Amino acid sequence: MIKSFRGLLADGAQDKIRLSTKKGKIGYKIKHFVVLAQTPGTGGGHEAVVKVYKTKQTTIDGAVDFSDHNLLAVDYYSDQDAPSYTAQSMVMFEQEIFNQDIYITGYDADGSNSINYYLELETITLNDNQAAVSTLRDIRLNPEPV
Repeated sequence: MIKSFRGLLADGAQDKIRLSTKKGKIGYKIKHFVVLAQTPGTGGGHEAVVKVYKTKQTTIDGAVDFSDHNLLAVDYYSDQDAPSYTAQSMVMFEQEIFNQDIYITGYDADGSNSINYYLELETITLNDNQAAVSTLRDIRLNPEPV
């Protein structure tokens, strides 16, 4: 089964996607993730970084660190003044399975523009061992309360 989520992030904002369940027996994998400026092609330039995390972020910026174990996906969107220039780059860590809430952050390096996101998650039924491993991994890697 596929679940989809969409929203509009203001510059520097963070959305929470509620996924956690009491027993943690439903896991998720990112299948599709795309972003688009709220007003594409209108000039002025957009240069946004939208990231999906396993934990709530205290700092929202455009820095990308693939060694961050909480990072699930990144999408970079650029729409500059030249009408022929549109760049987009997306990275998803597709094999990552999670069973807790996730957070989406948006940062515009070229102003204070809002950006749309669309996220599709594949649901996966976890057995008791898989649910326990996923939950314990998240607790071990994120010891501070969320």
